[in-house]
Amino acid sequence: MSGLAAGIRLAMFGRDVLILERHNAPGGLNSFYSFDGRKFDVGLHAVTNYVEKGVKGTPLGKLFRQLRIRREEFGLCPQLGSRVAFPGIDLRFTNDFEVLQSEVARQFPGQIDNFRRLVHGIDAHDPFELEGKELSAREIVSGYITDPLLQDMLFCPLMYYGSARQMDMDFGQFAIMFNSIYREGFARPFDGVRRIIRVLLTRYRELDGKRIMKCGVSKILTSKGRLSALLLDNGNTITADHVLSSIGRVETERLCQDLPPDTGHSNIGQLSFVETINILNRQPAELGWEDTIVFFNDHERFIYARSEELVDPRSGVICFPNNYAYPAERKLPEGVFRVTCLADFRAWSALPEKEYKAAKKFWHDRLAHKAMEFLKPVSQQQLDDCTIYQDMFTPRTVKKYTGHLGGAVYGAPEKSKNGHTHLKNLYLCGTDQGFLGIIGAMLSGISMANYHILSKP
Repeated sequence: MSGLAAGIRLAMFGRDVLILERHNAPGGLNSFYSFDGRKFDVGLHAVTNYVEKGVKGTPLGKLFRQLRIRREEFGLCPQLGSRVAFPGIDLRFTNDFEVLQSEVARQFPGQIDNFRRLVHGIDAHDPFELEGKELSAREIVSGYITDPLLQDMLFCPLMYYGSARQMDMDFGQFAIMFNSIYREGFARPFDGVRRIIRVLLTRYRELDGKRIMKCGVSKILTSKGRLSALLLDNGNTITADHVLSSIGRVETERLCQDLPPDTGHSNIGQLSFVETINILNRQPAELGWEDTIVFFNDHERFIYARSEELVDPRSGVICFPNNYAYPAERKLPEGVFRVTCLADFRAWSALPEKEYKAAKKFWHDRLAHKAMEFLKPVSQQQLDDCTIYQDMFTPRTVKKYTGHLGGAVYGAPEKSKNGHTHLKNLYLCGTDQGFLGIIGAMLSGISMANYHILSKP
């Protein structure tokens, strides 16, 4: 998404742009695949930063202005309502921030003033300062919110949707995610991520942007502190005045001929996920499942760290793509029930193929059972009877289709906010520049194109 947005922004100003994509479908971490006549989103649970038409000064509005895309082209439909579910306590939230504030006041009456102070503290912080230092969100938030349970409940969605750090996140990233999830909100196009990709590709083609699919970069050639050329997977060599890389910080560094092959070892992300998908022959609401997204945790404290086993089922995300406010005349033809949990890339990668398939089957069933602990009760037999298709991805899948070392969905824990690398004309955008989520990724591409290329004579 960041590369597509950067390409559009540069082409708008007459630059000759080429996008290189190693796979046969665009989108990177937020793409889709087709199997048995069905199309599946990967990555996308929700588009964050949703605001109603006419709301000024928001990331969503900036995105549309910078790319000159009409809001209606994305076809965004708001969520029905989500919640954070911990043992014995829920916090509901919608795209109306007052709902979350009232929930905090109801469930944590002694913390509501502290919560409001936190909101003011977020407003006083500039999370988009590209030269800003990284700060511990845990430390700063604990200075406002004194109840550990409320701290964990607020962090759970933000970490699952945007933290590359174990047990913590940069406060700037916390502020971005807090605003994008709690103060703005979730939405989804009826056709899922395919619609967003289609709009971006159409805009890029209109501007005469060029693409090469199924051809990545195998080596970055360097000379005198600059990128001199790119050696492609097909053996060709190309040159460019500027190159933006969205493949990740360590992954980019390891392509550079002037750096050791093990560069960035300590900065490889440790956080990966598994996700199960059940396709149902009825709408989730018919089973009493009316939430859009549920972030759950069943442990005394919320542990956001690399799993010590294949999967850590103590916390996760339940997603129902059906439960958005689609136009009255439209509804998804089948029910979709997705469950995401933390997982260990190394453990999954070590499995022989037969054991790998058996582990997928075991964890698919177990995670469906775990998720139902936080939903209106449905028997295993009922779920089996209405399930007509199943699929699952693991950290091995993430590595295969994104190239991210360690299957790290959110990339390296140490980001490059300003997008700089050690080469003067090579810059980072996307995950390891630091803006996460679909809207964040596109804004990253735009910001890096503006900051490093369009601002220069």
